[in-house]
Amino acid sequence: MTREQLAGAARAALGGGRRLEVVERVAGGSKKGVYRLVMDDATTAIAYVWDDAENYWPSTEGDGDLTDPFSPGLGLDLFEAAHARLDALGVRVPAIRLVDRDDAHGSADLAIVEDLPGENLEKLLARDPSAAAPVMARLGDALETMRRHRAPTYGKVAVVDGGGTSRGTSCEGVVLDRALRDLAEAASRDPRIAGARDRLEERLLGLAAAVRPRAEYAVVHGELGPDHVLVDTDGNPVAIDIEGSMYFDVEWEHVFLRIRLHDAYRPLNVDGLDEDRLALYMLAQRLSLTAGPLRLLDGDFPDRASMAGIAEYNLNKALALVRT
Repeated sequence: MTREQLAGAARAALGGGRRLEVVERVAGGSKKGVYRLVMDDATTAIAYVWDDAENYWPSTEGDGDLTDPFSPGLGLDLFEAAHARLDALGVRVPAIRLVDRDDAHGSADLAIVEDLPGENLEKLLARDPSAAAPVMARLGDALETMRRHRAPTYGKVAVVDGGGTSRGTSCEGVVLDRALRDLAEAASRDPRIAGARDRLEERLLGLAAAVRPRAEYAVVHGELGPDHVLVDTDGNPVAIDIEGSMYFDVEWEHVFLRIRLHDAYRPLNVDGLDEDRLALYMLAQRLSLTAGPLRLLDGDFPDRASMAGIAEYNLNKALALVRT
């Protein structure tokens, strides 16, 4: 989008008497553009722009298939559905100021939302773990609320809440299929994974076979790392990058939290998680966090060193799970 288009959207969202002074790209986005809009009276907002030019991920077959729970979380429809579901549950998300899917302010899907300019949970945990403790407690409450809200089928929130169904027959089956694809992709890019491919595949199949059927699914964010949790002025956790939210096994969420938070995860631990699912999902996510960053590096993603580091770290973690 051009600056003039963003200026028009900002005036519509925040009031016509204001003038856009500064547009700042917010670091971290890989699937959409994220911009801080600063008006001439110091009012601020965040613009989300979904457009091919803002997406660093190389396109793959099936990207637009919303019946795949793990297809990319792209676009305004997914954002609005996830926002509506989380907000209805009382989970704090940035307030929406404006949405534009009718090209009133440009050719891309656009949302302007509340700006929360303070540090995210990742930075707060690193700076002052004691100050982060009440935020973590409130995050645990939000996760429990999401866990209690169930649906009889799994899939993206937009699909399930819209009465649709997703591909496959079970969460563990969808995860296994994806993990096998990630394994093949990672093996094609790194000889260490290629050398262990048979052992990794055997381990995935064995873990999946041990999982017992389940008939209810909880709301999960899907990628709830501490960088996807902002902290508002009242110390409340605020979930962002919510487009991938889905009804799924809650163990998927907790594996991701364990990977991202390490020892800081302990306040979020809950009873009753399925150990078989946790084991399968841990290996699957390690493979995903290897193959995904390696795929992203095929394009022009700017922060290449950090992405390469993520791939290397998770590659070694995946191999450690099959060492004898």
